[in-house]
Amino acid sequence: MERSVAVVGAGMMGTGIAETVARAGLEVTLYEPDPLPLERSRERLASSLQRIVSRGRLTEGDAAAITAQVSWTTDLEDVAAATIVIEAVKEDVGVKRDVFARLDRIVGPDALLLSNTSSIPIAELAAATGRPDRVAGLHFFSPVPVMSLVEIVVALETGEDTVARMEAFAAALGKHAVRTKDRSGFIVNFLLVPYLMAAVRMVEEGFATREDIDQGMKEGCGHPMGPLALADMIGLDVLYAIGVSLQSEFQKPEYAPPPLLKRMVAAGRLGRKSGRGFYEYASAQAPAAVAA
Repeated sequence: MERSVAVVGAGMMGTGIAETVARAGLEVTLYEPDPLPLERSRERLASSLQRIVSRGRLTEGDAAAITAQVSWTTDLEDVAAATIVIEAVKEDVGVKRDVFARLDRIVGPDALLLSNTSSIPIAELAAATGRPDRVAGLHFFSPVPVMSLVEIVVALETGEDTVARMEAFAAALGKHAVRTKDRSGFIVNFLLVPYLMAAVRMVEEGFATREDIDQGMKEGCGHPMGPLALADMIGLDVLYAIGVSLQSEFQKPEYAPPPLLKRMVAAGRLGRKSGRGFYEYASAQAPAAVAA
């Protein structure tokens, strides 16, 4: 069993990962260089736990105990004792490589350095370290406390001991792990992204309304959420970055982000996290057009 865990990046994904780790009874340190995102992370965690309490699935005491398992910090040196470090910063290979290089100098030699990247090749991140055998991908899905799947991404140099530790860690978190080779998009996004991009193109071309596209896939295919609502939940900036990465690696048009997506990202219409994407959000909830 891992002694302690650190998460680098206190956004929605990083906070969700930290909550999941804390609910599994492990101590977790959550790092972000700026205080404001850390304060938002605290608020996000408190809100998430309070929702679970209101549904009768946790007591107030349970929620307080989970919160006590989390430490927030603006000093990266505070992650030094972690035996597993999960990177959850922006989907930018340069930023991630810098994080991995810094972590490699800080943590102990047996610590695993894992990335929550959706699409960036793990080999590129491992090359920034002196421990490629202890670098891999551990890709969670949003919202992390709810979604049961994690992808274990095995790079060329990833050691079998690293994979075994990751599988044990995923099991301790109550997650179902699937193993995938290190190629852009891994399993889920390799299949999902062309579907989402096709929906964006339908809107862009005026082929159908956003509501009809989403309702069509919900009622016609039994999906719990339509593709445009799902894109908003993922984050349009994240979806754009994944599309760019997939298009770069495979050179197939179905992965290329449509111009509409690029312009929405440039305008700050990023989906739920910004309050506006294909739908508008007064708060973190599903739009009425696609509500279950």
